Amino acid sequence: MSLDYKYPALKYLKHAAKRRIPHFVWEYLDSATGDEVTQANNRASLQSIKMMPTILRGEISPQTNQTFLGKTYDLPFGVAPVGMSGLIWADAERHLARNAAKTNIPYTLSTVACQTPETIGPLTNGNGWFQLYPPKDLEIRKDMIGRIEGAGFETLVLTLDLPAASRRERQNRGGITQPPVMTARILRQIALRPRWALETAFFGRPEMPFVASYGENLRGLPTTEHIGYLLRTSPDLEYLSWLRDHWKGHLIVKGVLDSTDVARLEHIGADAIWVSNHAGRQFDAAPASIDVLPNIRQATKLPIIFDSGVESGLDILRAIALGADFVMLGRAWHYALGALGPKGPTHLSHILKQDLLANMAQLGIERLSECSKKIWS
Repeated sequence: MSLDYKYPALKYLKHAAKRRIPHFVWEYLDSATGDEVTQANNRASLQSIKMMPTILRGEISPQTNQTFLGKTYDLPFGVAPVGMSGLIWADAERHLARNAAKTNIPYTLSTVACQTPETIGPLTNGNGWFQLYPPKDLEIRKDMIGRIEGAGFETLVLTLDLPAASRRERQNRGGITQPPVMTARILRQIALRPRWALETAFFGRPEMPFVASYGENLRGLPTTEHIGYLLRTSPDLEYLSWLRDHWKGHLIVKGVLDSTDVARLEHIGADAIWVSNHAGRQFDAAPASIDVLPNIRQATKLPIIFDSGVESGLDILRAIALGADFVMLGRAWHYALGALGPKGPTHLSHILKQDLLANMAQLGIERLSECSKKIWS
């Protein structure tokens, strides 16, 4: 049976992933923090956005390419950073990087990935971005930046919305630590997912080699207090200014929700703003990212990236219509990996593109820049 028939949308990949990966891994991937209200509101707010379809437009040829920070991508979406991707599926980072190169979309490698920048950078064909959890120590900071640049990453994404570890109660209740400790409970869950177990055993237990190279590999910590947190700091304007002075490539600031922050980011020299509430994983009383996007669009002429709650090509069009220049998905790619392994990212790229084309045809638009005209209120 064709994958298009069995998995025609993300929700089917998500259901399959839940059946194929261990429960503790699922809880890490799928959970948010608190009562998960922000996570739910991200979806509800996106789904509330209406767009007006068009009739008598005749045949059209929708184009999905999008230029962002001087580079033209074949699709207006990419891969957001997810820590410990290799826990969700063995060798996840390489699968995602290769798919990004093949489909010409950006892939953002996390500081706390299960692969180093030196391993992943050469696989991205120039489409690699690197997400930085800001290290406190100046020498570590300088060395990290040198390694990231040397690995071929030209775009740095500084994450600002993690001033402290979130509680993520559901994730912690799932029993996962970093690195994973093989308790009887965890072993039972692994035994119920033999394909995942075999792939992981073959590739090796997931760890964080990049951050671990800067300190003792502390075992048995909760995932909300792993070594990446022990190395990092909560940056201020001075920190961001230092980074702008020392990073030669594009600098994107991630985790922006308040439009009053935009002027300071412009002044320091950020190249783009990433509107995100961390998909509800950090703070459970944050506004839905899509609800603040129009205000941030009004406040700046800088390029804007959007994430949080995106599950379809239609969601991507909604975000672009309200002011985003580019859209990123995080969990979605990992649902695809959990469901289909190495085939997952390619299939997700395909179904998102097909959904974009179908909905652009319904809206009667050939260019993504026409989306804003189709908002209905």
